[in-house]
Amino acid sequence: MKRRSFFRILSLYLVFATFLLTLPSQGWTMFIASGQAGAVKQSDMNTIQKTLESTVVKQRLKDFGLSSEEAMARINSLSDEQVHQFAADLDSVQAGADGGGAVIFILLVLIIVVVVLEATGHKVIVR
Repeated sequence: MKRRSFFRILSLYLVFATFLLTLPSQGWTMFIASGQAGAVKQSDMNTIQKTLESTVVKQRLKDFGLSSEEAMARINSLSDEQVHQFAADLDSVQAGADGGGAVIFILLVLIIVVVVLEATGHKVIVR
């Protein structure tokens, strides 16, 4: 009977955790002073320029028939919001970009597997 209540609590916890992990993250927005808008765009353009100067990106642009200058000309035609979104998305596609989420996910899966194995009577030995 004690084992059954443990599984009931464990299953409720897993349902609750799964529900929480599927909720969308909350976005925050705020106004910035008009004097700072130019600085934000310049920072975004510097980020994009630095990425376009990368040898890997230059080669991929050349494969598609574009030069870095042509790509910058096309980026300059984008709106401020589009430039900001593009610069923000560049961090996630860079090689070796934020892998923290994947590491946390793997650790959570490992913890859940160990808990389930221990609850079913199997012994987990780590050496």
